[in-house]
Amino acid sequence: MPETTDHRTYEHVEPMFAHLTLTDPRSPEHAALRDRIIEICLPLADHIARKYAGRGEAFDDLLQTARLGMVMAVDRYDVTTGSPFLGFAVPTIMGEVRRHFRDHIWPLHVPRREKELQGKVRVATEELSRRLQRSPTADELAAELDVPVTDVARTLVAANAFQTRSLDTPARDNDGDPGMTVAESFGAEDPSYRLTEDTITVAPLLAQLPPEERQLLIWRFYDTLSQGEIAERLGVSQMSVSRKLTRLLGDLRAKAADDQSVPAA
Repeated sequence: MPETTDHRTYEHVEPMFAHLTLTDPRSPEHAALRDRIIEICLPLADHIARKYAGRGEAFDDLLQTARLGMVMAVDRYDVTTGSPFLGFAVPTIMGEVRRHFRDHIWPLHVPRREKELQGKVRVATEELSRRLQRSPTADELAAELDVPVTDVARTLVAANAFQTRSLDTPARDNDGDPGMTVAESFGAEDPSYRLTEDTITVAPLLAQLPPEERQLLIWRFYDTLSQGEIAERLGVSQMSVSRKLTRLLGDLRAKAADDQSVPAA
């Protein structure tokens, strides 16, 4: 009887995982099937590695890292969840590649604590994404890791510090031709910047707020929910949310101004 060839690709590899769960993990059959799954999925790792090429890191290193992430995805994937392997593998592989950049290329200084927390946030993001079937919010990540949401927010910002770009670098238009520089492409000052500065200034006062008021600020400025979305969660009108935010921010600004007017001892 002629030998049949397995033409499956990584987009439809779930039946092989189902078969893998039925084999003895110590058996040659299990090892052979795992190796076959890894072989089928290698093109996915190669594709992701190419997406990150040209960013100051050797492609061979990126390829090795992506393939390591793919092996991790194969070993961690649980076919019984009903989720497609592709939806689990892509963020796992990309997470490993991004961690490689963070560990080896940090043009900006990032405190060691933020670097360490970033690894925990990455793992928690993958876990919550599988559990919730969506990307987790900063508040959900903070609850999962039992850390302040402000620490999670700082860590997410710090994660972008491995890639910088000169303000004098010409941007490209839709045809790929050089255009204005990055600095020239900046628009007018966003009025929300002032609101951000105010929030940072009153950070010591936030801990004194009642839980419901802190939650309101978290929803609006960390989870970036609209006033309408917050109103829907609270079962009130959008105007009510707007008034609460205006009053709350006004009180915080007034208290911050009072604190700044008191001479230091």
